[in-house]
Formats: sequence, C-alpha cells, structure tokens
Amino acid sequence: MVVGCIVQARMASSRLPGKIMKKLDSEKPLLYYVIDQLGHSKLIEQLVVATTTLDEDNKVEEFLKKTETPCFRGNPTDVLDRYFKCAKEFSFSIIVRITADNPLIDPTIIDQVITEFKNDSCDYITNHIPRTFPQGTEVEVFSFNALENAWKNAKKLSEREHVTPYFYNNPSIFKLGKVVSTQNLSHLRWTVDHKNDLSLVKTIIAKINKRPILLSDILELFRKEPDLTKINENYIVDEGYKLSLKMDKSSI
Repeated sequence: MVVGCIVQARMASSRLPGKIMKKLDSEKPLLYYVIDQLGHSKLIEQLVVATTTLDEDNKVEEFLKKTETPCFRGNPTDVLDRYFKCAKEFSFSIIVRITADNPLIDPTIIDQVITEFKNDSCDYITNHIPRTFPQGTEVEVFSFNALENAWKNAKKLSEREHVTPYFYNNPSIFKLGKVVSTQNLSHLRWTVDHKNDLSLVKTIIAKINKRPILLSDILELFRKEPDLTKINENYIVDEGYKLSLKMDKSSI
C-alpha cells in the first residue's frame, strides 16, 4: 500500500495571484518550502505536485523539473477529478492531501495523522475538523477507494473544488477520523492567502534557522515575539471553502 502525498498547486489565486512562486527568502519560492518540509515526513513514500493544464501553470511544471519533483497536470477547476486521476496514475492506495499555500506544513503532524489513519482503519481523517491546529498545518488522509467513491458521486461545486467535503458531508458512508491538538491553537495562522500572510511567513523563515520548521518552533518564536501574530490577524477562516458554499446555493 503506497502512501502518496498529492500537493495541489496553481499560479491562479484570486486573493494573491502567483503566490506559490513568490520568494520566501532571497532565492527560494513558496512551493520549494512546501516540498522541502514534506521531504522530512517519515511516512510519505512518494510526493507529487498536481497542477492544472492551463498555460500559466507551465511555470509550475518547469520549476518541478528543476527540483526533480514529479508533476501531474489535470482539471483546473474540478480538483477532485485532478486528485483522483493523479492518485490512479501513481497507484496510491493512501493519499495525503496538502495544499500549496501552506509552506510551513509540519512533517511531524503529517506523520501523526497518517499513523492515526492506519490505526483507526479510517476512510478519511483530518486535523482540521474540529479546528484546533493553526491555519497552515492542515493535513487530510484518505483511501483511494474513498476518493474513487467521491469522484463518482460528488455533485456540488464545493465538493469538486475542495476535494474532501463529500467525505465529511456523508458520515453515514465513510468512517471518519480526527486528530485534535492538546491545546486549541485555531486562532493562529501561517497559511498564505494574502500579502500580510506572506509577510508573516517570510518573517518566520528569517527568524528560525533550523529545517524543517516545526509547529513547536513557531510557537516558541511567538512566545518570544507575540506581536508577530498581529501581522496577519482578522482574516476569515476557510475563506475559499465558504465562498464555494455560497456558489453551491447560487447554482441550485
């Protein structure tokens, strides 16, 4: 059973266009950090970046060739379809879903979620429902069979665009699992959706020299410099998904 990580990445972003190729230090872009952090996972067996077939994402494929990272190109808007076809092509039986707007994803949290998935024999497990971890540390793990079920049956725009809502919208069909933090850190945020988010992540990277950068490292930095959290406060949690839910209603 191959544990494969699929990172969804694209140049188009309504809130911060081209963010995945924006530099987080003097030379390395955001996507580099996503891949580098994931490389420290002990349980991910193969990593693939799934981008779109749009011309603007040729830049993504070119970057991945330089870093010798496998690339899959698929549907620009039906991300569920992109995931399913990517997982099928690479013969993944367990899929780890990561989004490319989380450059400080913690590999130890990923391994914790994968371990819980295997121990509980889940169809789907995550650390963001309920949300107790910081925004920017989201991990989702699911089986290929569950993914195929969602791919065949999900109809809502939000379920196609965001890949996994069909799982947690149908708890009678899937065995769902959760990983909860020992303390509620849901008010913290180091995902990258806006310019202020980018500024915070750049600051974190500049101030923490060790690699990979773990959740505990960032918490320690925030304890020493609490004003850093003000750089990107007051943003909506799960902003993109909530927008998709509105589109669901308007399409009825």
